[in-house]
Amino acid sequence: MGTHVIRMPDIGEGIAQVELVEWFVKVGDTVSEDQVLADVMTDKATVEIPSSVAGTVMALGGQPGEVMAVGSELIRIEVLGDGNHRDAEPATTPAVQVPESAPDTTARVEPVPAPPASPEPGRALASPAVRKRAKDEGVDLQQLRGTGPAGRIRHADLDAFLEQRQPLQQGRAPRQEQTRIPVIGLRRRIAQRMQEAKRQVAHFSYVEEIDVTALEALRADINAKWGAERGKLTLLPLLIRALVVALRDFPQINAHYDDQQQVITQYGAVHVGVATQSDNGLMVPVLRHAEAADLWRTAAEINRLAVAARSGKASREELSGSTITLTSLGALGGIVSTPVINQPEVAIVGVNRIVERPMVVAGQIAVRKMMNLSSSFDHRVVDGMDAARFIQAVRALLEQPAMLFLEP
Repeated sequence: MGTHVIRMPDIGEGIAQVELVEWFVKVGDTVSEDQVLADVMTDKATVEIPSSVAGTVMALGGQPGEVMAVGSELIRIEVLGDGNHRDAEPATTPAVQVPESAPDTTARVEPVPAPPASPEPGRALASPAVRKRAKDEGVDLQQLRGTGPAGRIRHADLDAFLEQRQPLQQGRAPRQEQTRIPVIGLRRRIAQRMQEAKRQVAHFSYVEEIDVTALEALRADINAKWGAERGKLTLLPLLIRALVVALRDFPQINAHYDDQQQVITQYGAVHVGVATQSDNGLMVPVLRHAEAADLWRTAAEINRLAVAARSGKASREELSGSTITLTSLGALGGIVSTPVINQPEVAIVGVNRIVERPMVVAGQIAVRKMMNLSSSFDHRVVDGMDAARFIQAVRALLEQPAMLFLEP
């Protein structure tokens, strides 16, 4: 048998270190070739590390949350054959010959009663009877200081505590538990990016109210006619279409700003980042070339990317390269929000929920479907007037949705 060491691979893009997010094996496990051993995270995506050999896990090279250098030892696996690693030969101990006729000189030792067991870490020392009383009374024994031997909690200690707690008997028992959650993996990356964005970008937000009654009527008509054949549309493909059309006149908003080089790069292609909530946190998969897609292709790509992001299968390419971001909390969208810009972009458009409200239309009170757009811009690049004009252009397109489909 030999030892095979798998080292942290070079994932590319000049990355020198990655964060170990999760192990899928433990010491003693049998692994097969190409079996996924662990997830690691770069600045852009989570990457699976497979095994290059079959064997038994001997040692793990790090703990989840640890940042590891490319080339460092990730895992040791015992394999058939020589493996790729040589440890120093262990020192040998000479064997001791025992004559077959040697008499049995083993002393007979009478059993000695074991001392009382120490309590488990985080577990109070108390008898079963005291524990049952405490459970019936809703008392966490961790709150009590025992006066018995080795700090054992006695009935008298529990009685004293219950007397002090008497004024609270009519209410609920106080809760003392605490939960510590390490900030690792995607949650750590989100925290870092949000902190950097708020520290470096000169954010300002602009909120506008939009009447989407006609847009929702158009969407209902489209779904009634083509929904069964092509799939039903949500509001997002129409919003993305509005962004694409409006950006034709505002190229400074479909842009990146390089802090180090002090360079603004404007893009003809519209690569829309669609903020997506997953179990691990917020991810932003990218809908590429939205300017070239129709409504159904846009809808299908949004769905595909959302599934990939939520399942943790989105690639680095699918999570990078956006030129502007659209974020929406759907029915939880609230009245107004102040979204954080996704660097190095210079704008993010936030969608709030649709509500029916009485509005004045042509001098008459009418019930209309209203929605706010809450958008943020990088004031280093985008002037307030340009941001307002851009959102007003989006508003005009959404309130007169036929304009979405007129080509220049």
